[in-house]
Amino acid sequence: MDRQQAAAWITAYQAAWRAAGTDALAAIFAPYATYLQGPYEEPVIGLPAIARMWEAERTGPAEVFSMSSEILALDGGTAVARIEVRYGDPVTQEWRDLWIMRFDPDGRCRDFEEWPFAPAKPRSAGPGPT
Repeated sequence: MDRQQAAAWITAYQAAWRAAGTDALAAIFAPYATYLQGPYEEPVIGLPAIARMWEAERTGPAEVFSMSSEILALDGGTAVARIEVRYGDPVTQEWRDLWIMRFDPDGRCRDFEEWPFAPAKPRSAGPGPT
């Protein structure tokens, strides 16, 4: 996996999010892939489960959003990227994520983990026990 391949995968992810249905997911995720929507979330396992989650999470293929990305690190088949997404026009929601992607030799993601952050959301769990 190199920067160009990782960037192409992110572009394909965005195109799949904009596409009707979930058929495009098979080109970007391995059949047995795991998808974590946050570092402490339960993993969504397997392409059928990812497809169900995908449809539940998005408004639909006509959803208005802009997305930018920057590859931060690569190590063999693992890539880390910073992703910024702004939903709506005017913008009603924005997120800055870190994505950790582990790829199979064929370029499909086998493990996907995102660390989503949004403005005005807590950045920590708060003070610990006293």
